[in-house]
Amino acid sequence: MTAPLRFLIVDGYSKASRADLNRAGMQYAWKLYGDMLQRNLPGTKYDVLLPSDEGVTMPGKKELEQYAGVLWTGCNLCVYDESNPSVVKQIALARLCYEIGLPAFGSCWGLQISVVAAGGKVALNPKGKEMGLARKIHLTPEGKNHLLFQGKPTVFEAYISHDDMVTEIPEGGVILAANEFTPVQALAVTHKKGTFWSVQYHPEYSLYEMACLIVAREEKLLKGGFFKHSEELHAMVEKMKNLFQEPERKDLRWQLVIDDDVLSPGIKECEFNNWLNEQAVPYSMILNV
Repeated sequence: MTAPLRFLIVDGYSKASRADLNRAGMQYAWKLYGDMLQRNLPGTKYDVLLPSDEGVTMPGKKELEQYAGVLWTGCNLCVYDESNPSVVKQIALARLCYEIGLPAFGSCWGLQISVVAAGGKVALNPKGKEMGLARKIHLTPEGKNHLLFQGKPTVFEAYISHDDMVTEIPEGGVILAANEFTPVQALAVTHKKGTFWSVQYHPEYSLYEMACLIVAREEKLLKGGFFKHSEELHAMVEKMKNLFQEPERKDLRWQLVIDDDVLSPGIKECEFNNWLNEQAVPYSMILNV
């Protein structure tokens, strides 16, 4: 009997940040990825790495060889903060994955890690925070022909929350998707022996999780002018949670300007499913992990 594939999920949130999200009703970032993995490849196993926790030992080459791939969740760290030991450790881990050829997939923070580990650069987006839904993401000519986006609409929207953006593409990097707010919404990086496919948005989120994240970031969103007052924020959150429970409600879809590209797991998780089938599964068969 063939052993189930095993993946490593890297959740860079600190313990305090995980608690903040949990109090707002969100699941842990690693759990969102674990659930998405099980939906798209049932029966697989995964381990969770929490590199921002005190005393955590980072895996080496020998430990990484047991995995079919590494999954990078979102995170509220800044990848250019070289004073943060967790950031330094995570970049080193991504570099090791490139060196040994272990395929990786990530969202948001994961995309930024993929860039810096391969020699590119990330900085604060001068347009500010992109939050809620990334509107009118479109595939580049390269994206339309890339395996990451096979079966995906050429224009779509996706859950998002980030302040930083890619400013310099590393050698071996190809931009696959963009929108007016953020010029790099998806990226494929080939570096040394490895590949890292990633998106700036969050295919692992649901409408409910996005609503909870808005609650968790209430203070920042009010200061940033996303809402005039707290009551307005919570009224929108209530509509989002109601639509999550009743996804066919025409009234809420119209009021929130939301369609199947963010409500249907088959559409919003298309990229991740493609990565599993085109990167992780073939890699596991070659190396028999």
